[in-house]
Order: sequence, then structure tokens, then C-alpha cells
Amino acid sequence: MQTRTLGHGPRVSALGLGCMGMSAFYGAHDDAESIATIHHALERGLNLLDTADMYGPHTNEVLVGKAIKGRREQAFVATKFGIVLDPSDPAVRGVNGRPEYVHAACDASLKRLGIDTIDLYYQHRVDPNVPIEETVGAMAELVAAGKVRYLGLSEASGATLERACKVHPIAALQSEFSLWTRDPQTNGMLAACRKLGVSLVAYSPLGRGFLTGAIRSPDDFDADDYRRSSPRFIGDNFARNLQLVEQVKAIAADKGCSPAQLALAWVLAQGEDVLAIPGTRKRSRLDENLGALDVQLGAAELKAIDAVFPPDAVSGTRYVEEGMRMVNA
Repeated sequence: MQTRTLGHGPRVSALGLGCMGMSAFYGAHDDAESIATIHHALERGLNLLDTADMYGPHTNEVLVGKAIKGRREQAFVATKFGIVLDPSDPAVRGVNGRPEYVHAACDASLKRLGIDTIDLYYQHRVDPNVPIEETVGAMAELVAAGKVRYLGLSEASGATLERACKVHPIAALQSEFSLWTRDPQTNGMLAACRKLGVSLVAYSPLGRGFLTGAIRSPDDFDADDYRRSSPRFIGDNFARNLQLVEQVKAIAADKGCSPAQLALAWVLAQGEDVLAIPGTRKRSRLDENLGALDVQLGAAELKAIDAVFPPDAVSGTRYVEEGMRMVNA
């Protein structure tokens, strides 16, 4: 298994496993197959498992906890706090970065996961009403207490990251990053990470499944699949983005790999300080994703990919307006 250094900390698998879709947002799920997939990942040497308290909510942490029981030494567990759901309306979300909430959320996650220490603890979204220094200060207290090993932020701006690092070292900044989401390269986030020695962990590196080439129509989604209301998967945006994927498929065919492998190889080729956490619920897809580690892209190939899929080519925003207000904060 190829590994990469997480910030100034440990080496972890270059490809991790995003566990969110095992419990939330992407339609029907099968806990038994999901646990088998996590076990298969660990057996293959993939150790970076990514979850969050709001996935389910809560049920994804419980599932990951069941999967790693008796296998704790094989897993590097990352989870997140900070996004608060409204029980009466799942579509309504808030953000809480208050110190007392940080402590309570960590204790709850530890209990659900069935572990004594969280390897990497992220603030899921920056709370605009709480100075980042206060939130990270509380997170640093968790490290001092032995409840957390390393700290991370998610969707924080470069300026926020720099302020956070003055309080406590930050190992990772998680952000959506893929062929169709180049924001970290254009908004200063990746540059800030490199200045501060922070790794970038790319979530949705397969464009929420779109870059696999397997999605042909919005009808491919279950009725409760979040993507049915995501701007990039609606109407004309879907059709235009599908044309981009067709070009990725053509390059992948010439390369002798799958579109998913090409898309993941592209993310990993952006630097040794970039890791990716593609999500899957199936062992077969996991094996396909791991095949990306064998795909090497040269400068000419990267240029050719940029020619058919330039940074501003995608149609539609990453999230609806409310969600977009919560990123790069």
C-alpha cells in the first residue's frame, strides 16, 4: 500500500475510504456489505477511514465502530464534529464550534466508535460565530487529554487555516477536490496548506460518483438520494457534465484504466501532500479504486486531461446556496 505523510504526523494510506455513503445521502445501504468492505480495505492495507457524527446522523460512526472492533490497530480513524442537524427538518443545518460543544461531541463520537482515541478529529465546518482560535483551542485540549491524536479542519479558507495553526498544529485540511472541483487550487487553500505543512485530504474525488462513468441519468439515483437535488446533477447541468465525463472515459480507455482510476490518479498526481478518500459500499469498487495507485500520469497526460476538462468546465455549483456559504470559510 502506498502511503503519504499526514501533515507533520504519521504516514497513512494514500487512498482512504470515505464511509459516509454507507449510512447516508446516497440511497439504500447494506450494513453487512459495508462492514465487509471496511474489513477488505484493512486487509489490503488501506487504513484511513473517514466518517462524521452527522452521517446518519450518528449511525455511520456506530457502523465504523463495529467494523474496526478487534482490528483497531489496523485502522486510522478520522471523524468530524460541528454540523448540527435540525431533528424536525433534516434539510436545515447549523454549525457549532463552541468549546463546550467540541468536548461533548468528541465524547459522544468516542462512545459510538467504541474507541479510546480518535486518530484525526476535524471541525466539519467553520462556525462563523465562534473565533477559530476558540474552537481549535478546545480541540487542542482534547489532544492534551489523550482523546484525540491529530487535528484537522474541513472546508476552511487558507486564512482560517493559518490562524488555526497558530493555536495548535493542524495535520489535515479536508476539502472537495477532483477533476470537476478545482477550488483548492484557485482559492488559495492548497497554497496555504503547503505553506503551513498541512496535508490536503480530497473528499468526493470521484465527483460524487459522476466521474466513474457509471451514472447515465438522474433516474439512476434512488428517490432519497441527495444528488437528485444537487445543482450539478440537475437538468442541463447534468447533460453538460456528462459530456465532460465521456471525454474522461476516452482518455481512460487509451490509458488502459477505468475512468474512476484515472480520476483518482489525477488527484494523487497533484502532489505528495494530497490524499484522497473515495467512498464506496462495495468491495469490488474498493478494489477498482485501489487500482488507481498503479496508474502513473506524466506531464503530457496531465496536460491532455486539463485540455478536455479545464478547471472551469463543470456546470453548476457544488452545493445549493446554503451549502456554498459554509465552504472556504
